[in-house]
Amino acid sequence: MLKPYHKRRQTEAGCDEAGRGCFAGPVCAAAVILPKSFYHPELNDSKQLTAEQREKLRIYIEKKALYYAVAMVDNDEIDTINILRASFKAMHLALEQLPVEPALILVDGNRFIAWKNIKHECIIKGDGIYASIAAASVLAKTYRDKFMCGLHEEFPHYNWAQNKGYGTLEHRKAIEEHGLCRYHRKSFNIASAQLEFGFEMEDEMT
Repeated sequence: MLKPYHKRRQTEAGCDEAGRGCFAGPVCAAAVILPKSFYHPELNDSKQLTAEQREKLRIYIEKKALYYAVAMVDNDEIDTINILRASFKAMHLALEQLPVEPALILVDGNRFIAWKNIKHECIIKGDGIYASIAAASVLAKTYRDKFMCGLHEEFPHYNWAQNKGYGTLEHRKAIEEHGLCRYHRKSFNIASAQLEFGFEMEDEMT
């Protein structure tokens, strides 16, 4: 069972991102403030859930959360500032959209750039420990997946509706055949010459 909070008496916002390891599209982040009593038996790290479970949980989270926000940083900015900074920026943008400032930010992972001098805790695999981080991971993943399905309509030959921009074999072969498009992350060195040596996609695609 996920922990409902880290500090009972503080307003906590869980933060997580999706799409950090993709070849194409934005990185997406969510910030979620849950009531201390929040519970859903299926809530977990979004990578451990099916697409159907994530969508059901998205609806539940949006209904039951006290506050939530989602933000994206596009591939052009990722190429400009690098993917790590872009991930932090997406989290900051999501936090800025919340109508209240949390007293504590719970961040999935081991690094974060402080936001407004508000205390934060970096928690490795936090999306499998705290409900607010897991909820943020679900929102970030579902919002980004929907966005990539929209981009698929413009560039269907990459099949982003299925692979969501991750470096699957199908996606790599499509790049070899059609080249890169304006939504690809050029700083990731994914031109076809490099792809011949292979590239392991991250397990977060699931």
